[in-house]
Amino acid sequence: MRYTLLCLLSVFLLSACAGTSGKVFTPDTPLQTAYISARKVSAPVQCVPYAREVSGIQIRGDAHHWWDSAAPHYERGHTPRPGAVMVLARTKNMPSGHVAVVKEVLGPRHINVTHSNWGNDRYSRRVIYDSMRVEDASPRNDWTSVRFWNPEKNVFGFPYAARGFIYR
Repeated sequence: MRYTLLCLLSVFLLSACAGTSGKVFTPDTPLQTAYISARKVSAPVQCVPYAREVSGIQIRGDAHHWWDSAAPHYERGHTPRPGAVMVLARTKNMPSGHVAVVKEVLGPRHINVTHSNWGNDRYSRRVIYDSMRVEDASPRNDWTSVRFWNPEKNVFGFPYAARGFIYR
């Protein structure tokens, strides 16, 4: 019994030291690092309604449908611009795709985006990233492959296929 309590206390203390792991923060202590600014919300906010609200681009349906749905109504391209919506292709782990709104262009291969519902657990789904660094990982510098900053590992993460940007 004492051993179990000691183990639980150790796990609690170690998790408290994690600080900016992306999972251990509250609305009172938002996650802030050089590459991330985020806040926890009470309920998950899907990426599509969040992107629609922030960007003003009025497209409906799953995120992976946005690229094709935009064609008759909005200009599309492969150059990031503030206010544009970046559309990620769907994958096995992301069957609905994902959308994020460009906040600022930092250089030819780096942007900051705002987005929500980015993660794979109940904690990360309740986070709105007011700003997250994204890197162009494509060999031709055409933003067809991107990597998002991973605050838990302090590196850019796995590359995701990007369809492009939808402009207002």
